[in-house]
Amino acid sequence: MSARLLKKVLKEQEQKKQHVIEEDEQDELLNDDESVSPDSGAGSSKNPFDLLNEGDDADEDNADQVYADETSTQKQEQPRSVKNALNLASTSNNKSKKKKQKKGKEGYLSTGKRETSLDVNLEALALDIECSSQQSGLNRQPGFENFKQSKPSVLHVDPKYLNVENELRRIFGSKVVKSFEKSNQSSSSRQVRGGRRGNHHIRKTVLISPSDHWPRWDGSLSMEFLETKDGYHYFRYTHSSSYDQAQRAFEAAQAIHDLNGVASVLMYHPYHLDSLITMADYFKFVGEHQMSADAIAKCLYAMECAWHPMFTPLQGNCQLKFSHDLNKPLFKALFTHMKNMDRRGCHRSALEVCKLLLALDSDDPMGAMFCLDYFALRAGEYAWLEQFSEDYRTDTSLWLLPSFSYSLAVCRFYLEQEESSDADTAKASSADLMNQALMLHPPVLTKLVAKVPLKDQAWTNILKNSYFHSDQIGIPSVDHLINIYVEQNYLIWRLPDLQKLLRDGASHVIQTLEHNKNDAKDWTCVRKEAFPSNKNEYGHLLVQDFSNTVQTLPLDNLQNFMVDMRDPAHLGGHVANPPAGGQAPALRDVANRNPLAVLFESLLPWVNYGGPEDGIVDENRVNEQGQGNEDL
Repeated sequence: MSARLLKKVLKEQEQKKQHVIEEDEQDELLNDDESVSPDSGAGSSKNPFDLLNEGDDADEDNADQVYADETSTQKQEQPRSVKNALNLASTSNNKSKKKKQKKGKEGYLSTGKRETSLDVNLEALALDIECSSQQSGLNRQPGFENFKQSKPSVLHVDPKYLNVENELRRIFGSKVVKSFEKSNQSSSSRQVRGGRRGNHHIRKTVLISPSDHWPRWDGSLSMEFLETKDGYHYFRYTHSSSYDQAQRAFEAAQAIHDLNGVASVLMYHPYHLDSLITMADYFKFVGEHQMSADAIAKCLYAMECAWHPMFTPLQGNCQLKFSHDLNKPLFKALFTHMKNMDRRGCHRSALEVCKLLLALDSDDPMGAMFCLDYFALRAGEYAWLEQFSEDYRTDTSLWLLPSFSYSLAVCRFYLEQEESSDADTAKASSADLMNQALMLHPPVLTKLVAKVPLKDQAWTNILKNSYFHSDQIGIPSVDHLINIYVEQNYLIWRLPDLQKLLRDGASHVIQTLEHNKNDAKDWTCVRKEAFPSNKNEYGHLLVQDFSNTVQTLPLDNLQNFMVDMRDPAHLGGHVANPPAGGQAPALRDVANRNPLAVLFESLLPWVNYGGPEDGIVDENRVNEQGQGNEDL
């Protein structure tokens, strides 16, 4: 803040306070016939005029407070009208009084108090200016008058952990990451087409780190505020007319499975969300994972650039309902981005994205709840996972879910190793939690033995027991959640310590059922009460979406994903990056890569394989031209 602006703001605040004081004095004079007794003045609350003067005259209040301690008896006998008159006089002669105080009462003022009050004033002024600049025209909207920050949510997202590069540096070290980035840059000659598109300013975002060569944000997306309800603020995305035209072109290409048409949409609208998600899916199927992640990152960049000024999703107090069609791309992109982080080993960053997914829509349309425990365990956030299971409110207890019932036992197991001997014993032990999980969801053990796999003879003897013989519960919702848990979490159970915990728990359950067979019936009743529906309530969640393996499709099976590419006419009469003389682009940068992936990659507006116009000349062509000149 400049000195001129600070002086102007201080002057405006002083004028407002002076105006308020004069109005109150006039009201006091009109009610002059109503006298105030000394007792009531002494027992009244703090003077509102003193509150007005706390902002700019903090030094004056400190001196007056010391002086008031010396003459408290006299001030208690003064009526309220006299106090108001004194305050009015002191405010009108503000400058002269400050000079006198500096000379006469300097002994009462400490340097620390002056600096603290000055910092508080400057901070308050900065906040006032920032809020007035951001909220101009927005506070007039219905619902923004109560737009206040609530207490920290259990789903509060820490933005410093959203950066994947930072976590990679923490895991492997900065030298390894830098050498890897240099090797990638040297092995690829992909540049910005035209050489000028990278000169514009790229906005800094929280969700991802944008690249300098990305196209300029076109502003085709925006976000609007809907309402405030039950402490949450609801928003939704909106589109411009140009984006609607791109959406219609995308839907027409999608109807005939024309991936070329989808790529052509991105040539004119590089931040069309559905096209970017479609291309990301295609690149994933053909094994081009870096290009897939790049398309998802552009999608997230576009949607974050469109955020409303009052949209604060990292604090867990905003809702962006999946039921609105325009909000769905954000959920799909965040889920894919989370899985990409998981495959790169950045589980701490994936946990923050998972919390954001769950916070954006309490209905959890993407099943983030069934990923949360996995990422927390992989990231070592054991204490947070226990706290989350206690604080988060749902229709059913979290420990009844197959994922949380086993994950909380694992969580408690590692916390017991970290805690000292005098730790709180009020919580259940990891062995007790494991016994409950096995009694509640026994098919998990059967599926883990087959999936991990566990080939010891002890597991063969355990599976012979009738309680662990079946791999189905008979409740569709529970069986589906068990399949999701095993598909995503089986890697955790390859650790010997956890295998011992699981084996000891299974042996204890078998011994318990031999002494009392009624326990099995009791846990059956618990399952039916927790999942009373006979329908699969989680059928919209696909098990393969939670898998750690990447599915790929052979080229022969991609005809359902796109049309035949052999005819260049399918490219709309244009060939991407046409080389001089009609020859194919240099193959040194695309060797050992999927040819279809290279073709679609070349259609994207931000990709270029190089050529004479970029200062890159094929050595073979130079040699051929040299030999031709020698012949002449």
